[in-house]
Amino acid sequence: MEKVRPKKHLGQHFLTDLSIAEKIAASVTGHQGVRKVLEIGPGMGVLTDFLIKGGWDLKLIDIDKESIAYLHKKYPELSENIIEADFLRYDLGKIMGGDYIIAGNFPYNISSQIFFKVLENRDQVLEVVCMLQKEVAKRIASPKGNKDYGILSVFLQAYFDIDYLFSVPPGVFSPPPKVDSGVIRLTRNGVAVLDCDEKLFFRVVKMGFGTRRKTLRNALKSLNLSDELKKDPVFDKRAEQLSVSEFISLTNKLQASWKQ
Repeated sequence: MEKVRPKKHLGQHFLTDLSIAEKIAASVTGHQGVRKVLEIGPGMGVLTDFLIKGGWDLKLIDIDKESIAYLHKKYPELSENIIEADFLRYDLGKIMGGDYIIAGNFPYNISSQIFFKVLENRDQVLEVVCMLQKEVAKRIASPKGNKDYGILSVFLQAYFDIDYLFSVPPGVFSPPPKVDSGVIRLTRNGVAVLDCDEKLFFRVVKMGFGTRRKTLRNALKSLNLSDELKKDPVFDKRAEQLSVSEFISLTNKLQASWKQ
């Protein structure tokens, strides 16, 4: 079969190192006994081969027509499970049903959007094992107080335990990206619902990091902070200094002050 041409506008960098593909596939644990795996952007199936060997109940989704045609030829036994679609726009409940795992070598240009989609489907996505730009991978796994810690760190860490697994150099891709890559694993934690108003929590986090060099007193000033609330020491801190639980506490303090 003819190889698929990597397309720049789709952010395609095909992994060529089989040992790394095998290592990524081996990092899928099957959290809570889940066997269904949705692979995003399988390309020519380098990772797919090892997921099949692992015995996972596999479905593939790719927006690239050329990749889809290649995958149908390579895996005729998976024909009904190969989906040509934009992952970001697709109703995942239609194709997966119940709990499932997401795996893949994520296109760098949409990796953050993929994770926001994961958050939307967090009640069904119990595990994510993926490779993406190292900078983004580090950001997602970063603890509070680190310069990499940000909005996506807080949102994902609220619902997932996150492990940075290993780094990958550019030379094992075709074409090589200009940056290093990183592999991370997200495992759903036991939090079904945050112990606060979730919409307000998301708003507070976004506002806090929107002007991350400012103290929370200044970053959140448009939220009608009472003079009494402003005295709370938490407002002397910057957003990057707060853990998920501290953002939850801050959200509850804000809501309580508005009811007084």
